[in-house]
Parts: sequence; structure tokens; C-alpha cells
Amino acid sequence: MNNLITNLINRNFPELEQSKILIQKTYLNDSRPWVVGYSGGKDSTVVIQLVFEALMELPKDSLHKKVYVISSDTLVETPLIISSINETLRRIQEHALEQDLPIETHKVKPPVEKSFWSNIIGRGYPSPNQKFRWCTDRMKIDPANQFILDKVSKFGEVIMVLGVRDNESATRANVMKSHSVEGKVLMRHSSLSNAFVFAPIRQFGTDHVWKYLLNYDSPWGDDNHELHKLYQDSSSGECPLVVDKTVKESAGSCGNSRFGCWTCTVVTEDKALNGFIESGEDWMLPLLEFRNWLADIRDVRSYRQKYRMNGQVYFRDVKIETIDHIDYVVIPKKSRRKLQRVPFLDFTIVQKENINNYLRENRIDLSQGDEPDILIQDGERYQRFGLGPFTMQAREMILRRLLEAERDLEKPGDPSYSLISERELKVIRRIWLENGDLEDRLPQIYNEIMGYDLDWEYDDHQTFDSEQITDLELLAEQMGVDMKLVKKLIHMEKEYNGYRIRRGVNQEIDKALKQDYLHL
Repeated sequence: MNNLITNLINRNFPELEQSKILIQKTYLNDSRPWVVGYSGGKDSTVVIQLVFEALMELPKDSLHKKVYVISSDTLVETPLIISSINETLRRIQEHALEQDLPIETHKVKPPVEKSFWSNIIGRGYPSPNQKFRWCTDRMKIDPANQFILDKVSKFGEVIMVLGVRDNESATRANVMKSHSVEGKVLMRHSSLSNAFVFAPIRQFGTDHVWKYLLNYDSPWGDDNHELHKLYQDSSSGECPLVVDKTVKESAGSCGNSRFGCWTCTVVTEDKALNGFIESGEDWMLPLLEFRNWLADIRDVRSYRQKYRMNGQVYFRDVKIETIDHIDYVVIPKKSRRKLQRVPFLDFTIVQKENINNYLRENRIDLSQGDEPDILIQDGERYQRFGLGPFTMQAREMILRRLLEAERDLEKPGDPSYSLISERELKVIRRIWLENGDLEDRLPQIYNEIMGYDLDWEYDDHQTFDSEQITDLELLAEQMGVDMKLVKKLIHMEKEYNGYRIRRGVNQEIDKALKQDYLHL
């Protein structure tokens, strides 16, 4: 009876057989290894399943090259999804070994130095938004591309097998068309010269995807009906494994997808976490609350430095609106915050050429966030300081909130899951020390909240005690010297201490002294 049903489906589903034959022909055509992207979503599941089935139907002696299945772990994946992906990768590997298939599964992760928390809490990056989506490159594209480049260096060329489809969006279809060569199955990769893209379900519609998944059992035992339910229970879409920067924008944000990061602040509302919570996973509520708070504080001026990471000061024009004969300064809507209008008369007007004297006379530190209500007049334009990284105080605040969420989170399922790893904490500590944290605050904060210490690997005693730091701060103020600069110079001297050749220290000192904010 099952065979009759399968035959009937096959007759009404010619795209399936065409796709499987195409996979087999393309596999046998050359010796270039395949790298198959798996995100846990419906499209990538179809591709993995079709590749698995196509290889099973080939003679064993023709399976002459490797198929690497890679999945991206940004280190801030939604807990339930990363647990599911890990289990699926394990099952695929086990069944591939049982069937003697040349399939290997791998997870690609960003280096700890480039992780979400290392950038936000360590370096003070503002949380991502539509105009500054720094996370996609660092956490998804670069790790996947590095895996591909490693295989290119070993084999000369590789073929990426992806679950991209023309009818996902007009933008995606146009991007795929621009990389296609007429009469050729493979597409050119936009940035990796020795990598090609194979899209075996390119012509599938969404109905084809579900028709296949719901009528053909997973070879490794996953329940595709559960995957279908996951999509039905939410308004989630696909979160593809992105390996090409030209399709980053067309891939969209994964904030509305169940297969994205729980920290995604690119979208206004995180429908993914909301969907999980409404489905009964209310233990994830603290994650949603933290994510919303992180989005809300992104553009709070008191939490941001007024110069960029390289010390550059810049200015943003402000818009003036007149309502009922009263002039208002319009504060743009950012993240989840509402548009604000502040009366023009509430601001102090400072001429641009006098801004340096004003800051000095009023003892305003642009790194601390405590900025008075001033408008900088430049001819007929009015401006405010542009925003830079989170202040050190804000970074400490974010770390505290995150550790409190970690401490109080009731984690069912995988008890090893953590919101921030020990390795990330050690990287953040190192970044803080490099940026002049003479008090070595991170271990203190961790102990205060978690109630115990980590093995910090090295226990550098503080360069100065609290009284000496206070004396330094008073002396710097008396001499009109920037204390942050003093801290940086102390750290540089400490780093280069003991080196016989210290050429690098001169360049570092020169770079520190030329930071824009010191010379307004």
C-alpha cells in the first residue's frame, strides 16, 4: 500500500525525480567536494534529505568524493533550535556511517574574539539594527567562508550546495540570476573565486517543499511533521546559512525566524521568542525581556560614547520642526523607541568653533555619556555629537544583566547551554584590560553575581590599588590630561615590558595620541 501511495506521489511530483537525478549527475560529474549548508529550516532540510537519498541510490564504488554538511552556530542561537540542530547533525553522521556514505557533519562558529558578546560587552559595539548589521558578517558569513576556503586550499575548488529557491523573493531570484551562467547548473560564487554554488531545489515552490517533507520520511529519523508544526505555530520564516555577502540583505534578518539568534535586535519585535513562549516555553521569557531591553538601550545617548572606536568625533544634523509656533528638535525613532520632539529652547546653542572650549570649561567627558543638552551650530545647521560604542559603564551594566539572566534561568533539556561562555568572558576581560581597566573589574562583577570565581588562567594583580588610581585621576585632572589616555599608555608600557625590541610601542603611542576626541 505504501509503495502505491509513493508511486502516486511521484507521478504527480516530477520536480522531485528531476532534482534527485540532477543531484546524482552533478555529484558524479567531477571530483570537487561538496559543502552543504544546513540551517534547520525547511529548505535546507529538503536539500540534505535529497542529497542523502540520491547518494544512497548510487553504486558504492561511485561515491568518490566527500560531502561536508555544515551548520552555523553563532553562539547566541535560540536554545531549543541549536539543541535540535545538534541532534540532527549527530543523527545524519551516524546514519551516513551506517550506510557507508561519504558524508561528514560540521558546525562552524565565529572565533570567540568576534562573538556577539565579545563585540558588544567587550568592545562596546551597539546592538545590530537594519543599518548596521555587523553580526551577519562576523558570526555567520565569515565562519562559513573560512570553512569553504580551508577546503579550497586542500582540494582546489569546492561546490556549495544550498537550499535557495527562486520564488523566495524577487531580490533573491535576481541575485541568483546574476550569478548564473546560461546552460550551466552551477552558479559563480560572488566573492570566493574557487567556489561554485549548486541549488538543486531552485525551481521548487513552497508547496513542493512541504509536499516532499510530509510524504517522505527523513532517512536519519527526524520527524518532518514536527518541523511543519514549528512553522505553523509561528510566523517564522527561513533563516538560511548565508555564505555570500551579496545576498546578505536579500536573506533578511532572522529575528522573525525560529532558526535565528535569540539576541536579534534587527527586528522591532522578536516573533520567534514570542512564539516559543506562547507555545508553552515560558522559561524563555527572561531571554525575551533581556533582548527587548538591549534593543531599547541601543540609542540612549547616556549609554554611548560620543566618538568612534578609533577616537574619531563626528556630528549628525538634527531636524527642527515648528508646531503651533514652537520649534522642536526631532529625535529620530531608533530600535523600539518612539519618535521624540524636544523644545528647541531646552538646548544650549554652542558655535562649532567654540565646542572644544565649552567641553573643557564644563568638564564634559565624551566617553562617559553624561552629555548636556547642547546643539552645535554650524552656519545654518544644528548638529549633535554622533554616537560611538557603549560606554564602559553601559558594558558593565549589560554584563551584569546577562549574568543575572544566566544565573536565574531555568534551563530544561540541555543543562550545558549557557548564555555566555567562559571563553567569551575571558576574551572580554582581556579587551577591558587593553582599554585601560586598571581595576580588572570583570572577575569582581562575575563573583558578585554568580557567587564564585572562574579559573581566570592568570591572576595579574592590579597595576594600581584603588587609592593610587584615585590619585592618578586627580593628577590627570589637575594637569588637564585625559585619564583614558593615561590608562592606555600604562597598558601599552605593561604589554611591551620585557621586550628587547620595542619598535611597536612607538606606533601604538603615536596612534593613541592622535585620537580625534583629544584634538577637537
